[in-house]
Amino acid sequence: MVDFDQWDEVSFVISSRYRVETIRRLSEGPATPSLIADDMDLSIAHVSRALQELREAELVHLLVSEDRKKGRVYGVTDKGVEVWNTITRKNMA
Repeated sequence: MVDFDQWDEVSFVISSRYRVETIRRLSEGPATPSLIADDMDLSIAHVSRALQELREAELVHLLVSEDRKKGRVYGVTDKGVEVWNTITRKNMA
């Protein structure tokens, strides 16, 4: 069962194609911003902003040290997996 909080998170993700494409790519496995941008044919600026927004929503997380400025690897949180599964199950992406 999907609760109201999760619907808010689903709505948050699907309201931006950049957030959708970023979490779609990360659902396949961890990646750097530049790899996401290349794989999804998006600008690095849009991916970076989407990652920041998804991170603030606790849907993705940084897998390396905060101090690292290059080669930052991101992954999907458990909460992000649940939200992405709902999005795909309901054909919302």
